[in-house]
Amino acid sequence: MVSNMQNLMSDLMKLFMKDDRIYANGRLLKNKATELALKLDQFLIELLLSNKKATEHFFIELTLKGKKVLIFDKDKFVAFINNKEFLPDSFTSFKNKIGLITNDDYLKEKGDVVLAWPYKDCVLEGGQDREDQKRNEIFYNEILSPDEIDRLLEPKVLTNFIKYDSKGEHKITKINNEDNLIIKGNNLLALSCLQPYFRHKVKLIYIDPPYNTGSDDFQYNDHFNHSTWLTFMKNRLNIAVGFLTEDGSIWINIGDEEAHYLKVLMDEIMPNGFVANIIWQKRTSPDARKPLGDAHDHILVYANDIKLFRSRCRSIPLTEGQKAKFSNPDKDPRGPWVSTDFTATGYRPNQMYKIQTPSGNNYSPPPRKCWSKIESEYLKLKNEGRIWYGIKGDAMPRRKTYLSETEGIVPWTWWDNKDVGHNQEAKQESIALFGVDQPFSTPKPERLLKRIIEIATSENDYILDFFAGSGTTSAVAHKMKRKYISIEQLRYSIPYNKERLIKVIAGEKGGISKLVNWQGGDSFLYAELLEWNEQYLKAIQKVDTSRKLLNIYEQMKKEAFFRYDIDLSKFENKHFDKLSLKEQKIVLCECLDKNHLYVNLSELDDATYKINSEDKKLNKEFYKVVV
Repeated sequence: MVSNMQNLMSDLMKLFMKDDRIYANGRLLKNKATELALKLDQFLIELLLSNKKATEHFFIELTLKGKKVLIFDKDKFVAFINNKEFLPDSFTSFKNKIGLITNDDYLKEKGDVVLAWPYKDCVLEGGQDREDQKRNEIFYNEILSPDEIDRLLEPKVLTNFIKYDSKGEHKITKINNEDNLIIKGNNLLALSCLQPYFRHKVKLIYIDPPYNTGSDDFQYNDHFNHSTWLTFMKNRLNIAVGFLTEDGSIWINIGDEEAHYLKVLMDEIMPNGFVANIIWQKRTSPDARKPLGDAHDHILVYANDIKLFRSRCRSIPLTEGQKAKFSNPDKDPRGPWVSTDFTATGYRPNQMYKIQTPSGNNYSPPPRKCWSKIESEYLKLKNEGRIWYGIKGDAMPRRKTYLSETEGIVPWTWWDNKDVGHNQEAKQESIALFGVDQPFSTPKPERLLKRIIEIATSENDYILDFFAGSGTTSAVAHKMKRKYISIEQLRYSIPYNKERLIKVIAGEKGGISKLVNWQGGDSFLYAELLEWNEQYLKAIQKVDTSRKLLNIYEQMKKEAFFRYDIDLSKFENKHFDKLSLKEQKIVLCECLDKNHLYVNLSELDDATYKINSEDKKLNKEFYKVVV
């Protein structure tokens, strides 16, 4: 049996050498072979069919309508080439030796948790400070199954509490539950911390998650692109929707790559909650890099209770251009007005009367239409001077709508960039705040967030953004006198979200400041999840030599928490040294217990973590007060 398997392995290697997509530099690229198999790649299937042993092992023979057909068993093929016994290179051998037996099954469990993911549409590799950097470096994206999670999602200890207001920054001695909140740390874990305390208190969730464009040479830890991304989103969204008030809504900005997959996912999470798919014209000219120029983003809108959301949904204030369309040619004492159609579609007998104009002309409703009001209501409007018959008094009647009585217009799902801004405008806003050398390639314009916040909230309502990035959501919420909870997990060389809000408090005049007459003021509370194993993950990603990496490993042995199934006694440097730097980083990342990325609140008094008395006091107040 062993001999047969070895013969099959030998035959497969000869076949793989004929395909430079899966065999390069004298090495089999197992992940690429897996990806091609799952896509039922024609050339790969033809290669396998050219070998008798491979055909017998990986194809099922069936008889259909008297004809014999072969069906490729892709699952069997994937399991075979990913088996640890199949061509175990030095990397695989070392992992097996210390007990890092990896689970190569692709996503099958709905409960799988994608633990970490970087922010924004150009997906970042580990250690980057900018979206446009390209690094041949590992990226920390790990999938944990439910039986591996026992303490991961428990509330975490917060540290580095700082209050910011118009007088500057202050160390605090007491938690104020009226403060706006900025949290730094893994957004999945931060959401899990905060959800019990902000349950049903958030009116609006707006997020601008990674778009999964694939344009950044990102190296996935697995090759199940959409499945991994959707699992990542599902874990966060399942927690986030628990923050919403009964009439609350969630708005998700997303590109074409994942919009339709995301809608299916959201239909599962909020089965009766779909409100609309807004099309935002994000560009001012076609994207010449594509066969059909990219012009728009999607904004998926879901509500907890659509009837409640609709009844409390606010109209959009008129723009100056819309106001300019109002005039007063007849010097009406109510002021400027516009005329609107006085007919309605359909046939209603009590709305089919004749109307005589001041000049004596008679009008009946046009074919297949009726008047929009019954005759008694028409006469009331006429007596009040609210019907317009044209300058000469001989035109078909139209109803007057007065500027003084118009709160706004009903929003619809096409959002022109003239009304809500575009990518270039957002980029200029970001440059004005942070300078030319800033890391955000596709921030969102403040006018876009203003429109969303106007529709979905009122003053003092809570807004949540757990992909905070450059801080547009919290900046606009602050200027519009809303409360906000902002979570940012990606490491930048500058804490842009926090720095932007400091500028807002100081009265910065960019974005929507002029539109809302922003003069500065108010405050926010900043805090960070207290890192433990997470600090080693960051250190691992930053180093550029194996020697430095081994120094980190020595420190990890003193303080870090390792997986229970790792046998460190078999961690031999002479074998570890044979691995590439990238492989060495992967090994050390996988050795760490992901349940211990941050310090749990239940361990607040554990001397291991050396938490100072001030942080202990503030954590106890925070988790008590925010309820």
